[in-house]
Amino acid sequence: MHFIYYKVLFLMLIPSFILMYFILTKHNKLEKHFSKNALKKLSISNQYFSNKSRNITLFLSLIFMIIALARPVTHEKINNSQTQLTPIIIAIDVSKSMKAVDLYPNRLEFAKKKLLNILDNSKTQAIGLILFAKSSFLLSAITEDFNSLKILINNLDSGINFDNGTNIYSTLETTNKLLKNYSNKNLLLLTDGGDKENFEEEIEFALKNKIKIYTLALATKKGSAIKEENGNFLTSKDGDIVNVKLNQNIKDLSLKTGGGYIEYSLNDSDINQILEDINSKSNKERFEDRKYKTYTELFYYPLAIAIFLLLIAFSSMPNLNKTKLAIFILFINFNFTNSQLFASSILDFDTIKEANKAYENKEYKKASKEFEKLDSNEFRDYDLANSLYKENKFKEAIELYKNIKTSSNDLEFKKLHNLGNAYAKSNDLQNAIKNYEEALKLKNDSKTKENLELVKKLQKNNQNQNNKNDNEENKNQENHKNKQENKNQDDKNNQENKKQEDKNQKNNINSNKKNKEELKKDKELNKNQQSEKKEEISNFEEEKWIKELENQKTNSLLKKMESSKEDSISNPW
Repeated sequence: MHFIYYKVLFLMLIPSFILMYFILTKHNKLEKHFSKNALKKLSISNQYFSNKSRNITLFLSLIFMIIALARPVTHEKINNSQTQLTPIIIAIDVSKSMKAVDLYPNRLEFAKKKLLNILDNSKTQAIGLILFAKSSFLLSAITEDFNSLKILINNLDSGINFDNGTNIYSTLETTNKLLKNYSNKNLLLLTDGGDKENFEEEIEFALKNKIKIYTLALATKKGSAIKEENGNFLTSKDGDIVNVKLNQNIKDLSLKTGGGYIEYSLNDSDINQILEDINSKSNKERFEDRKYKTYTELFYYPLAIAIFLLLIAFSSMPNLNKTKLAIFILFINFNFTNSQLFASSILDFDTIKEANKAYENKEYKKASKEFEKLDSNEFRDYDLANSLYKENKFKEAIELYKNIKTSSNDLEFKKLHNLGNAYAKSNDLQNAIKNYEEALKLKNDSKTKENLELVKKLQKNNQNQNNKNDNEENKNQENHKNKQENKNQDDKNNQENKKQEDKNQKNNINSNKKNKEELKKDKELNKNQQSEKKEEISNFEEEKWIKELENQKTNSLLKKMESSKEDSISNPW
């Protein structure tokens, strides 16, 4: 046997023995002023214990309580616990095409939100993170610490200029290195697919190294322009605005490697399907072994002795008179026989009776006033909130319901059900649905289900109406825009006609100054030659700047991974 909190013995037992010594050896101050016979007549007689005996009993009870607090145990054992998880590498495409705005606010930010949702829904996975463009960058190795991963993702600077391109082969090489000690190799790509049409090399590498590739496609088939930081849209060499669409060829990469392919959704259904498929196809790997101790607890033996001695010491107290004893028993009855009235005093019963009576008679205003007179507790607040709800004071009722804290599942269910009703009456349908669903987790109630279905139906109708209004508004805006464009075109034509008239007039005036124009033309020719020379210098400076940009350092949190193959795509996205 040993004590887990052995320091308690030194910190509490020694002072307790010293205190006991002083109390037992100190004489009563009254003995200095009265004789023993007089004190005997003044004191209440006790046929059981003397004061000294009762004090010793109380101190013995205190000693056993301290021993119980020190937590005596025996039969200590060390047990091992093993964590079984599925390893996954998640790779986010950070190439320039992920700045396209067909997903709000852009594809890259949408991918970050999806990744955070994956971390929230992952219960049996260990995850590593990679960023990839023309090269791959390691953000985090395989870990179970999802809180740290969330911090890294939230603080990831999406404005970093990564190399242009989408090199999935480099990502596969990095994944193979990170998962070399695991039998299951799963890679989840969050990407728009890049520009590559043939993934035969990647498929061959994945099959050779037994890597299953899953793809969550984050782009639309219609495509979108790429918005740059200066607000302009990215253009090609010909000056046309680039439209980047979903590359559906990446589906072959996933399906031919035994993984899976799914296009994005606005809810979590896409990531849930991916995680379920990974769990069904992969065996869990053994991760960190944890050790913990088990004991046979002995504290209840000294605690039982302490309580027994305490009862003996109190039983030796002089007898209470009948009136005081009756009041004491009545107080115990009122406080412990009815849990709903636990926080109420004896004088509160009339108020509770009046409040309940008013509520039953549908006098809800009077009931609210009566309940407000009582001290706050979970049952009083629940009844008051119900009265306010019946008065159509939904806002006040919601605040009261929300602040109720209870350990009773039945009261918690009733609170959530009524809270859902209050939100529904306030036309806050989203919160109403949330509280109905929480209530159904505690109790499968048919009335709650009916309310939930009704509110969902109302919400859907409201969304359809809003969409209809939005379409009408967009149509009106389009008509207004067309009118404005026609007006601007008319103004532009008038301006061009005026310019043409001015030009003709100017030509007539300058027809007599032909010699001067020829001289001016020679000057312009010299000027153009100088501009061409400057343009050559400017092109040289641009090439030098691009070379420096390629060699610049990336975020210190990222580690660039070497690859045996470079992305051959030369597009600026």
